[in-house]
Amino acid sequence: MNKKIIIIGATSGIGREVANIYIAQGWKVGVAGRRAQELETLRLTAPEQVYTQVLDVTEDNATQKLQKLIEQIGGMDVFLLSSGIGKQNYSLQTDIELATAATNVDGFIRMTNAAFHFFEQQGHGHLAIISSIAGTKGLGAAAAYSATKRFQSTYMEALEQLARMNKLNISFTDIRPGFVATPLLKDDSYPLLMKATTVAYQIVKAIGKKKRIAIIDWKYQILVFLSS
Repeated sequence: MNKKIIIIGATSGIGREVANIYIAQGWKVGVAGRRAQELETLRLTAPEQVYTQVLDVTEDNATQKLQKLIEQIGGMDVFLLSSGIGKQNYSLQTDIELATAATNVDGFIRMTNAAFHFFEQQGHGHLAIISSIAGTKGLGAAAAYSATKRFQSTYMEALEQLARMNKLNISFTDIRPGFVATPLLKDDSYPLLMKATTVAYQIVKAIGKKKRIAIIDWKYQILVFLSS
């Protein structure tokens, strides 16, 4: 029986590349995001494997739409949250900071809680997120982005502890890439940009090994070590 993964935030960037790998490996892949046309384009690459759902993590009905996608695909073994936003904001425009928090905090909680409860009821599962090495230290150029990524990693620690307290068979993976050349960063400049395809392969490998924390790649592992 084909394993099943649901990826939130699969219309572009890392999420899209990860979806392509799982499709090639024969998984059933449920993909969700805000852009219907991009989702349909991905579905057409493998109509018998790919299921789609238009979904915005900041909206209250996102959890109901996630449930619809789970029902379409026939279950869920792995949940990967890849949706997130970030922007350099040197002038600290409040609307940019609040929009970042709406997706990376409010939307994050909404989606991870829904996945947690599904796996709790199912009796097993693997909950993975893509946070960022930006959560290691506060970035002056992107205060909300770095702070919300730290929040995500801490929240995952708490979910793992909660699962242990309740003796739940749920695995957790916090994927912390460095800066990746994706549409998310197209208007900003960051050092040591990595290719999304390269990062995606390392993400799939980390999920397969059920690594608790995966810092991608080695250059950023060194930076994290030096800054800690």
